[in-house]
Amino acid sequence: MKKHKLIIAILSCTLSFTTVTSCSEFLDAENISNSNEDQQFDSVADTFTALIGVYNQVIGDDGYGQRLNLYYPQTADDFKTSGDYNCNDRRGISTYGACTSNPDLNKPFLKLYSGIERANLVIKNIPLSPVYQTGSAADKKSMDRYLGEALTLRAMFYYDLIKNWGDVPMQMVPSSDLESVYLPKTDRDVIYDKIIADLATAAELVPWRSEAATANVRFTKAAVKGLRARIALARAGYSLRRDPRIMAKGSNSEAYYQIAYDECRDIINSGQHGLNASFEAVFRALHDNTEDAAHEVIFAVGAFGGNAATDSKIGYYNGMRHTDGSNWKSSGGINAVATYFYEFGKYDVRRDLTVASMQINDANQAILATGALCTDGKFRKSWTSITGTAQNLAIDWPLLRYSDILLMFAEADNELNGSPSQEAINAVQLVRNRAYAGNVGQAGSIPTDKTGFFNYIVHERLLEFGGEGLRKYDLIRWNLLATKIAETKQKLSDLSNGTGQYANVPSVLYYKESPYDRTKTAQAALQTIDIYVPAGVNRSDVYYTPAPASTTVPTGYKAINWRAAVTGQYINDPLKGYAQYFEANRKELLPIYQDIIQSNYNLTQDYGY
Repeated sequence: MKKHKLIIAILSCTLSFTTVTSCSEFLDAENISNSNEDQQFDSVADTFTALIGVYNQVIGDDGYGQRLNLYYPQTADDFKTSGDYNCNDRRGISTYGACTSNPDLNKPFLKLYSGIERANLVIKNIPLSPVYQTGSAADKKSMDRYLGEALTLRAMFYYDLIKNWGDVPMQMVPSSDLESVYLPKTDRDVIYDKIIADLATAAELVPWRSEAATANVRFTKAAVKGLRARIALARAGYSLRRDPRIMAKGSNSEAYYQIAYDECRDIINSGQHGLNASFEAVFRALHDNTEDAAHEVIFAVGAFGGNAATDSKIGYYNGMRHTDGSNWKSSGGINAVATYFYEFGKYDVRRDLTVASMQINDANQAILATGALCTDGKFRKSWTSITGTAQNLAIDWPLLRYSDILLMFAEADNELNGSPSQEAINAVQLVRNRAYAGNVGQAGSIPTDKTGFFNYIVHERLLEFGGEGLRKYDLIRWNLLATKIAETKQKLSDLSNGTGQYANVPSVLYYKESPYDRTKTAQAALQTIDIYVPAGVNRSDVYYTPAPASTTVPTGYKAINWRAAVTGQYINDPLKGYAQYFEANRKELLPIYQDIIQSNYNLTQDYGY
């Protein structure tokens, strides 16, 4: 007997549509559970309202407003969550020690399935709609676009489930059409193949940016193709399997590298998107819900409304720290791994934006952060117009950037050809040259052999996308997470001891508090801090020069621990240690919240949890 309640697979949950994004074109959507499906899809306007309800499941604290983008991607070799380990909060997730009772694992999982249910309703009902069957050509074109967007959103929801939990139940029809909602897990490769095929269909239905005449918080053709490329690379790569419980590649990887290559090449050749000449301008635009001049952000998750359901805590929970007494209170809850600063070259303009080695004190002055408390600096509350204690800042999240398209293209090209083509090298060079704007001669050369080029891509993605929630998942698909965690622990030990590549890193820095001008670039704002520079040393070399032998603080300056902040406790302590509870072939994935397991007798926990 069919279930007639609109409930998602795994849990009984009613469908509720509310306002979705910061764009004024998006309207309040009707609750389909209280209306007839036929009526909901009997006009273009009503169908659009239903689509908005699908977009609504991307946003808010349990989506890309906080948990999916700021909690779950920690920790890799770029950033980690601040504070002490607790298995039942975000710090447990960051240290790879999350319990099955961790409440931060609950609502995002449910929200993703709620999004799938909503998408399934739209995907089912658009082809059945009288508008779709007998409407005008213009109406049918709109309905096709909505269908393509719903297919893309469903693919995105499944990708988020797979990359965090591995094999999950697959439901491709509304719950009311199922004989039973108690679904077992489906192999992720089966789900991947389905959503990759769906995205091929979607790419034919949605317009390019120039035709769409909408903001980048809605999917356009490039966004669909870019998401398809990202998922194809995940399908081609490694993931933690259930039986046997090992990291293993999916079958027929070359076919998926080809998909990624083709989709990225289409975007590159489309002329719809490009690299912004200013790396910082890309992120500044996100703070006021505008698009950067080059349309580098291909798709962003919108945020609005000043509430946990539709807004984001981007820039408040994460981002550069502003102390409680400043004009802009923000917590700086994500810290750069202490070695990350030194992965950047001295002339790389991304360093001082990505790693905020400064913070704002109660007197609204810029001060230095310790070497252990630098934060992710691409997001800064003081770049918004919001002051005071507000936590929801309406900052959009950059889910897909053009630089990612270039680097995915280069990676796929290298895998397919056995070494990089000149096109692949040129794509990487574009990203690299922007990073060294004004000092291109310092950018270095790009390897031309397969292994060297792959390793270069691995490192370049570390530098380009720090703090954007990609690194952990990149390392997993390359089967490098365990390797990079071990390497980083050794680097942290070397940094703490001032040995090896860190032999010339100063143990302390001396500085004077300086007025903070939020209109200055990140690099210029850091430069305004008066840092004591020993005689004969350039200001740009102060982070690469041992501190003066004297223990006397220079007159008028304050001392702050830089290398000295990286202690044994920071590296290995049960409460504070870096990636302290990581276990290879187990902790690459999160556990499913225990109450969800208990609500479905066909659902298993797996992966040793």
